[in-house]
Amino acid sequence: MSKGKLYLIPTPLGETGFENALPAYNHQVLEKISVYIVEELRTARRFLRRAGISKPIDALTFHELNEHTVPEEAAAYLDEALKGSDIGLLSEAGLPCVADPGNIVVKQAHSKGIQVIPLVGPSSLMLALMASGLNGQRFIFHGYLPVNPAQRATSLKALEKDISLNNRTQIFIETPYRNLAMFESIVRVCQPDTLLCIAADLTLDSQFISTLTVRQWKSKLPELHKRPAVFLLGI
Repeated sequence: MSKGKLYLIPTPLGETGFENALPAYNHQVLEKISVYIVEELRTARRFLRRAGISKPIDALTFHELNEHTVPEEAAAYLDEALKGSDIGLLSEAGLPCVADPGNIVVKQAHSKGIQVIPLVGPSSLMLALMASGLNGQRFIFHGYLPVNPAQRATSLKALEKDISLNNRTQIFIETPYRNLAMFESIVRVCQPDTLLCIAADLTLDSQFISTLTVRQWKSKLPELHKRPAVFLLGI
């Protein structure tokens, strides 16, 4: 019996039309999959309804994967693929396994000889980098910086040092309700001539992307509260 495949299925970054964010081929893949590995069940079910799949949602099988899932449990999620069924790995928003816990399943799939197929879709990190005007040849993604203000300040200074030494664009994200605290730390800690790009609500009608020096940002407070945002520092 041949093994099924593991499809890595991107999702839109917000309430935007599927035709604006995902290729038509992705819908064809969704139509043939009945088993999904998801981070949050409610979000996954809503995505599939919006995608307009023909199968009843209640007829599908869902396995939840989050930061609490242990490798042994994740490995068991792939049993259907070993029996010949294709499986879909869904992201909460954007690309699976990028700022997302899905890599634990992908690693298990490779170890079991299951073919992994990534599908095309939006990445907030890459879209922000594209639009920032900062160095797209050399960059590094840090995920979340420390929440503690003093530790966050230390991290920002370290990022600036890397910019100076290696000319690498520094990319990081923050929980939306802490965006303002992050912004205030940046303009307080970073050098006046350091460039800061803020990219929020990417692909949505409310999209905001702007790159200014830290000095310029000090007189321009962006509206970022509870808006998904990507922060980039560079020269």
